[in-house]
Amino acid sequence: MFKHLKRWFVTRANAQRWKLIANWANESGAEFKLLRDGDGFVVEHSVARPRAWRMEWGASQRSYIEGPELRLRCELGLSPDLQMMVMSRGLMDRLEKSMFEMYTDTLKTRADTDTPEEARWLVMFPKFVDFTSKRMRSRFGAVCMSKDAIAGWLQGALGTALENACDGVLAKDPPLVMLTQRGNLYLRIGLADPDPAIFEALLRLFEVACTEALRANSKIAEGGWPTTSSIAWQSQITENGPLTRS
Repeated sequence: MFKHLKRWFVTRANAQRWKLIANWANESGAEFKLLRDGDGFVVEHSVARPRAWRMEWGASQRSYIEGPELRLRCELGLSPDLQMMVMSRGLMDRLEKSMFEMYTDTLKTRADTDTPEEARWLVMFPKFVDFTSKRMRSRFGAVCMSKDAIAGWLQGALGTALENACDGVLAKDPPLVMLTQRGNLYLRIGLADPDPAIFEALLRLFEVACTEALRANSKIAEGGWPTTSSIAWQSQITENGPLTRS
């Protein structure tokens, strides 16, 4: 009896805690659900805005983000060969340092199986350097298996949206990752305090990223899928053991 009462009070307390978020979700035509532990939530938009998406906020699932994080996912039906990623510059530098230390550690011959795929991509794929402005180069880094693909993704509307976000939702330079993987687009960002205004800003950025990913996908698919992986890095990794992909 006591356990049921405690669960009832916790449920009511969490419902009140996230009332503002739930109202925003309902007004946006989305469905709001609390996570089982009550310390996070899921918002799903199953109809066009201009397309369906899923948002989660809660404890970070990546060691490189401390505290809570926001995750966004959209199923776009991209080619599974389209693998491209953009992330905040500070986060890229930290992950590259950790990967370098991992492969130069004589006691460690291969990447841990729990090494996030984002970190392994920094080793597997060449860097993209043709950003359209100095500010973009200083705030973001990117890698891709195809230079043409990621140029099509970042050198147009998405590049502009990311640069504008540096004066808005990304002004405090939070750890941010956006990547295309398994046909979908994902966004992951450190976010301690969930707020509808922040969600709206991130969703606008995410929707631009979706549109530009579809554009890059169709453009590159017309000419095939060139692979421009970093041979030098791959050769070095092979000597010490292969990377395990999730």
